[in-house]
Amino acid sequence: MRAMSIAATGMQAQQSNVEVIANNIANVSTTAFSRRKAEFQDLIYQSSERVGSSSSEAGTVLPVGTQIGLGTRSSAVNRITIQGSLTETGNKYDLALEGRGYFGITLPDGTVAYTRDGSFKLSPEGQIVTTEGYPLEPAINVPQDAKDVTINQAGEVIVTEANGRQQNAGRVALYLFANEAGLEATGGNKFLETEASGQPNRGLPSDEGYGKVRQSYLEASNVNVVQEITQLIQAQRAYEMNSKVIEASDQMMQTANNVR
Repeated sequence: MRAMSIAATGMQAQQSNVEVIANNIANVSTTAFSRRKAEFQDLIYQSSERVGSSSSEAGTVLPVGTQIGLGTRSSAVNRITIQGSLTETGNKYDLALEGRGYFGITLPDGTVAYTRDGSFKLSPEGQIVTTEGYPLEPAINVPQDAKDVTINQAGEVIVTEANGRQQNAGRVALYLFANEAGLEATGGNKFLETEASGQPNRGLPSDEGYGKVRQSYLEASNVNVVQEITQLIQAQRAYEMNSKVIEASDQMMQTANNVR
């Protein structure tokens, strides 16, 4: 009774689908979170009569054949990189990217990670860092006696000193990848480059192909709760239907066993 094992693969696939949806909904308030989408493929087919083979009786070619599919499997979980809406925060060290690109941050082991979470802070040494204390790459230091800090759309960090004089403390760099979905998520809104993502292309905000920096804004999650709930209901119904197939198959086997 292949229907039981086929339906079981459907239940496993929908379980994975629900897990992906649950993660999306859990991160609906996570800064710059990109929703995920589960993708599936059908499994191998068993052919009792291969399409295009010759008929043993008439010597003609079978136009259709007989193939029975063996179910489905999860093939990938794709990251949807559509930009989320920008929310004003009033914090001068909060930065949002309007357009393509990632901020670079330096991890303790010297590895450069990438993020769109621009909720930056100042370290005790005056360095612009993430909420976990990882500095921007390249590093930008704000003088201790700075009266005000302005970061324009081109990423230039303009510091106003106590005497009113202004100086350029550095410039925010951005990074692009040929395949953003190929980045490896490590948690904490951080990503690492992989062979699938390709090497990072470093540029500056407002350059051609790169996004702009918006000071005192943060990018919200691109999760649409209504869409996720709709997909959750569909996954739940598909799971129930597969369970009904197993139940019906079991009843059919019971009927066959009761034949005298």
